[in-house]
Amino acid sequence: MINKEYLDCFESKLTDELLRLCTSYKMLEGTLLATDDIDNHWNTLAPEYIADAVKEINDYPTVSVAWAAYLGLATAWGWDSDWTEFTKREYKSFYGEQGFDDMDEHILQNILSIGLQSKEAEDLEAMIRRCAQTAVNIIRHEQVEPQSPTAFYIFTRAAKVMFRIGAAIELKRLGYKFEKVDLPTC
Repeated sequence: MINKEYLDCFESKLTDELLRLCTSYKMLEGTLLATDDIDNHWNTLAPEYIADAVKEINDYPTVSVAWAAYLGLATAWGWDSDWTEFTKREYKSFYGEQGFDDMDEHILQNILSIGLQSKEAEDLEAMIRRCAQTAVNIIRHEQVEPQSPTAFYIFTRAAKVMFRIGAAIELKRLGYKFEKVDLPTC
């Protein structure tokens, strides 16, 4: 039986660590920008993403979690541009010419319109790589039995966190931020 409290704690710990990391590199400002629309869209993308990513865990552990951040970037972009049309996209529309393998480049270049040789692409790739490596290190620190149900659920939670981090980075890139709103008093 999977311990939901343990998984929630892991997810929270990983989110906090990646948020700190992104903030230290000025990619975020100490707050995880999010919307329910974007967060809930993960539930649509996750089954196919996880099916692809699980195959990569042994040979490319950082890629297996990193590409979820690119999906988050694309989803935040879609939320900002035309959410109704974006949500009609099939998961495989995020594939590059080589399928899952070059999803990152396809999303940067063809969805976000960021040149692959640009400083912006370089900075995003470096940040996502740092986050993915941190996520993999934290997963390993959990010392769960490989290929166990717990390992699977830890992995899926890490992918979800990476998706949310990617979405937050794109929302900030698009100019969104949390602001204190003073509500009138009665």
